[in-house]
Amino acid sequence: MTRHRTGLPHSAGLPTEEHTPPDGEGHGTVAGRRLPRSRELLALAPVLLMAAVTVTDLLTPDWLHVAPVMAAVPVLAAAVLPLWATAALGGAALVLTLLLQVNAGQRGSPDSNVVLCALVVVGLASLTTCALRRRRERQLRQARSVAETAQRALMHPLPHRMRCLALSGVYLPAESEARIGGDFYEAVRTPYGTRILIGDVRGKGLPAVGASATLLGAFRELADREASLTTVARQLDERAQRHIAALDGAQDDDDPQGPDEPGTGALFTERFATALLVEFPPGEAVARIVHCGHPEPLVVRAGRVHAHPPEQPGAPLGLGDLLGAAPVAQTVPFGPGDRLVLYTDGFIEARDRRGRFYDLTAHTRAHAGRPLPAMVFALRRALLRHVGGDLDDDAALVALERLPCETAPG
Repeated sequence: MTRHRTGLPHSAGLPTEEHTPPDGEGHGTVAGRRLPRSRELLALAPVLLMAAVTVTDLLTPDWLHVAPVMAAVPVLAAAVLPLWATAALGGAALVLTLLLQVNAGQRGSPDSNVVLCALVVVGLASLTTCALRRRRERQLRQARSVAETAQRALMHPLPHRMRCLALSGVYLPAESEARIGGDFYEAVRTPYGTRILIGDVRGKGLPAVGASATLLGAFRELADREASLTTVARQLDERAQRHIAALDGAQDDDDPQGPDEPGTGALFTERFATALLVEFPPGEAVARIVHCGHPEPLVVRAGRVHAHPPEQPGAPLGLGDLLGAAPVAQTVPFGPGDRLVLYTDGFIEARDRRGRFYDLTAHTRAHAGRPLPAMVFALRRALLRHVGGDLDDDAALVALERLPCETAPG
């Protein structure tokens, strides 16, 4: 999260699959970043360097010898190629250097022997470095696999449709290699209609994952049990308070100075989650929204896009007892063709190199006429382009569209 945000932890909306392009994209996918194709060209760098050094050494005068630059070949290979290729190129560099010395009549001189010994040492060091790199890469792949499995277990994929609603979502973790971030969302079908939760936990790492898991699990239980959406929000706040108290109690056990002494970790008031709960009651062309300190949703109607701020903002989850702001449900007209865009602050606080914020409203307006999945994909792509592919904060977005009930399965 950014330093000034009002969110809570973690893990976001969908599985960790790559979001596919429009017309083939899935709903509720986590968008990872693709490795640049330049990596393939980089793999040719050691071979090109070896060829360049050989040609240059043959064409330069006798007093100028560039063969020692061959030592860079195994170093480059160790950075981008597997162990066998690094060994092969290191051996080739050593043989070519020896042949160039013979051609220049330097073979057997002290300087040539030093160069050859240096190549052997650099080659062995490069092999060791390559082996360590490959080991770290295997560990990273394993960690990402575990993270993706945990993400899928924690956050269920959004369905394409639920009753009279079409859904599409995207989740972008700031740390793309980890695949687990600080935002979350969920959609459940209940006797009281389809209910949506989107939220943002303050903080990162395993504590944030634990907090979001607690909130998601509680929401799935409460949404199906409680008839009132405000009751769901109130009990989520209570669950968040209990979770915070448990974390602070464990911290106090580890910190003999106590929670108010210098040197302790985060204070109680530094743990909370912003959230937005939305309910679509069956048979009614409305949406009920409960704000819990979260950015207001965007309403898309007849090509126009406007933010829908709360009439009475609620407190972030975990701070209800401190702020004394009870959750209040607000009813918004939501007929066929209308869309609702829910998002976390990663979508509105993202800055480009000039410090300009990403204008989600303007981008939503520009793509409002496209099919829902294509609109979500366009917003995702525009965000990554705005920040140059480097997010400072997790970003999640869920878009919903009211469909004519006779065309919506279920």
